[in-house]
Amino acid sequence: MSDTSVAEPRTRGVTPLRVLGFIGAVAFVSFWFWALFLIDKTAVNKIDDQEWTARAEQICEPVEVELRRLDLERTADLDGRADLVDRSTDMLAAMLDDLEAVEPSDEKGRAIVPDWIADYRTLLDDRYAYADRLRAGEDGPFSETPVQGVPITERIETFAGDNEMPSCAPPRAGVFG
Repeated sequence: MSDTSVAEPRTRGVTPLRVLGFIGAVAFVSFWFWALFLIDKTAVNKIDDQEWTARAEQICEPVEVELRRLDLERTADLDGRADLVDRSTDMLAAMLDDLEAVEPSDEKGRAIVPDWIADYRTLLDDRYAYADRLRAGEDGPFSETPVQGVPITERIETFAGDNEMPSCAPPRAGVFG
């Protein structure tokens, strides 16, 4: 006996799996279209007053150079380290005073620059407290105030980076080592 039956051709009907695959593909393409072309990519901390940010970078850059120079005086002596921390923190405080002397011309800048400066001043308080601990003979690590679970230096650094003021970022390590 021979089998003369012919297999029926498969039809390409709509199946639940194909529908889910199509929906997934549309969702995938839609998400990437939205992410690449539709969302606003302006940094949250970006201010509009480019003259203010350029002026800030001009103020901060020489301080950054001086801080690197001061770092060459690094010492293992706790009192000497405390003096270096105080001297470098004094430089940063003067830098902030100069930055604060002129406020940004845009509304967003006037709203968030004072918060950034306040964060920076909190960091300076942390640095002065660290110098006091060194003078008291405590050779522990530097600790900074967290804000909403984020190290304050990260917040300060993000603002400086978003506004193209890299020299205005807080110093890392340096005389603390």
